[in-house]
Amino acid sequence: MTRYDLALAGQPLPGCPTPVSVADARRLSRRTSAGRPFVIWHVRRNTEMRAALWARDVLRLPIRIVFTSAAQRRHSALPRWLISRMDAVIATTERAADFVPHVRAVVPHGVDCAAFTPAPDRAVAWAQTGYPGARGVATIGRIRLEKGTDRFVAAMLRLLPGHPDVTALVLGRAGRSDAAFLKGLKDQIAEAGLADRILFPGEIAPDALPALMRSLSAVVQMPRYEGYGMAPLEGMASAVPFVATDAGYYRQFSQGGTCGAIVSNAVEAAEILTTLLDSPAQHSDMSDAAREAATTQFSVEAEADGIGAVYNSLWGGV
Repeated sequence: MTRYDLALAGQPLPGCPTPVSVADARRLSRRTSAGRPFVIWHVRRNTEMRAALWARDVLRLPIRIVFTSAAQRRHSALPRWLISRMDAVIATTERAADFVPHVRAVVPHGVDCAAFTPAPDRAVAWAQTGYPGARGVATIGRIRLEKGTDRFVAAMLRLLPGHPDVTALVLGRAGRSDAAFLKGLKDQIAEAGLADRILFPGEIAPDALPALMRSLSAVVQMPRYEGYGMAPLEGMASAVPFVATDAGYYRQFSQGGTCGAIVSNAVEAAEILTTLLDSPAQHSDMSDAAREAATTQFSVEAEADGIGAVYNSLWGGV
């Protein structure tokens, strides 16, 4: 909030100021700040693009619209038309940039390295979570096929019998349409006798996530599709290495395998995790490298710099 005169419009977001209404946003946009020829509306969703286009093209307010796109696949017809009307587009990855017009910059999402920090003692941090065992691994996100929750469970069914001190967490919830999928996973786990070691705590509140993240020994994300994916990056900032499929921005996060490992299936994931959990020196090296990469390459400050450059280019008429 120190770089620009900002206001959040619409729905509340964790860690952000109380939002104003869209009507308030229109009112605030009738006058520009000193030295600024127009106000910038930065949008992410279809409803936000529609509201911004109405303000710019119908109400003729002095605004320009910036859209951030993370999707690594072709948008459907309506979003494509809306995106074509934007003044500038920011893509979160090089791959996402291939699917949208008017791309001014590729700016990866950044992580708050002041909120997500390493634990002084990982074992103590895990004990404080109240979960069983001496160490923990987790996958984070919606419980559904696209997110690869079944792949995580399959990897844990291979990993946990040989690591009796490890507990696995599935952090997220399943929608109604995925209830049968969730039941199938739990049935597999019960049949393997691991219902007390592969746990489903549900969603974790945003303000509770950093403490849990830093207590983990590994983050495991195995989606079939992911637009970007913040969980490995939040783990990296917490000095937690990751294992993931080649989706989202995970390969770039891995930094050639120094911060995390890219795998193709559950068998490979279990093998990599076995090596990582059984090799304290390797785990320590990857933890240090992960934190270093998060702070130097993928911080929220770096993201703000990239977005700010796009704003300034618009204001400067570039």
